[in-house]
Amino acid sequence: MTQSAEQITVFDVDNHYWETSDAFTRHRNPKYADRGVQVKEVDGRMRYVVRGELHPWIPGPGDVNPRPRPGALFDYFAGKGTKADVAGSLTSEDPADHPEWYDHDARIKVMDQQGVEALWLFPSQGVCMEGPMQPDIEASVDIFRAFNRWIDDDWGFAYQDRIFAVPYLTLSDLPSAIAELEWALGKGARVAALRPGPVFTADGFKSPADPLFDQFWARVAEAGLVMTAHAGFDDGYRDVEDAVARAWGYQSRRRQGSVSSLAFYEPFVDAIMHHRLVHDFLAAVLTHGLFERHPTLRLASIENGATWVPELVRVLRRLHSQNPGMFARNPVDQFHENVWIAPFVEDDVLELARHIPVERILFGSDWPHAEGVANPRDFFGHLTGFSAADQIKIMRDNARELVPTSRR
Repeated sequence: MTQSAEQITVFDVDNHYWETSDAFTRHRNPKYADRGVQVKEVDGRMRYVVRGELHPWIPGPGDVNPRPRPGALFDYFAGKGTKADVAGSLTSEDPADHPEWYDHDARIKVMDQQGVEALWLFPSQGVCMEGPMQPDIEASVDIFRAFNRWIDDDWGFAYQDRIFAVPYLTLSDLPSAIAELEWALGKGARVAALRPGPVFTADGFKSPADPLFDQFWARVAEAGLVMTAHAGFDDGYRDVEDAVARAWGYQSRRRQGSVSSLAFYEPFVDAIMHHRLVHDFLAAVLTHGLFERHPTLRLASIENGATWVPELVRVLRRLHSQNPGMFARNPVDQFHENVWIAPFVEDDVLELARHIPVERILFGSDWPHAEGVANPRDFFGHLTGFSAADQIKIMRDNARELVPTSRR
């Protein structure tokens, strides 16, 4: 007999912590103390400084700056509210009142209250650091080496077989990437993250599916590690953004002067560029043959939404039809077999299921971020058009297939 939504626990593939003030510096090499990410007091607040400038997006460490109320931006991102409606809730929470944002035992207690059996735990701010650190590859590699050791200290990579914290890997230096991958595997990592975009290397930008990186991908496949592409603040497409902006009469996609994170981009240019990066990233992965060379790889798109999926499927189908011999295996089949998608909470999940198998749809709440839902199980409300069995696949079983737990 199929369980009802009220009877099952869920597996959330998009949960987050807030980074503490020493997350990027606790284990850093003193050699790079003046490079990469620094934490400095600016105008009475602790702020992130990258390459001598304030980080353009993140105000500062999560433990010493007010945080948003979970779910505060849901209506805004669903197009049902304005910036003015939500402004106050973006700095309403005192970090000291929320140990579950920083401590794994406190998080387990909250998971039990929320009916969450397991989760993938991602950085909040770590996913926004690689782009601004370019082109300082040495400092970038060291920062993420240090950051991953902080994650291991404070969260672990498979805590109680329920919290699967995600190490962040960069391909900018291949030997370092392979060494960090081996270290993470040795520490029990089941899931890892890469930036969804072009790879900055000493020889310029490369596709993440360039055969140059095949040794890395072969090891990922061999280990059965789930690789994720999680959205963040990304300067990897800055040149593309600016070129598109200039074509339409703007200096850049970004507004000039002092702006907030909710008013960072020129609205018209943002309309053109929105979700372009993840679409192009997956197009590169598929057209450059990554899954043909490594057919057992498993890649999950997290916090990139799903509205770009129908267009990518159409593009792949057209390329396959118009270019005989370009693909050894139908690229749409590759997409359906090797890629999992976690839609935004405001996305039309039924529409997504028209373009990918329901077995490839994952549930991510984005908790405790403002963009997600206030309680992870609220996501059930977006699945009313699915059968009970398919709801359970999306909310739990598909993630269990990727990362089995002791509760299975």
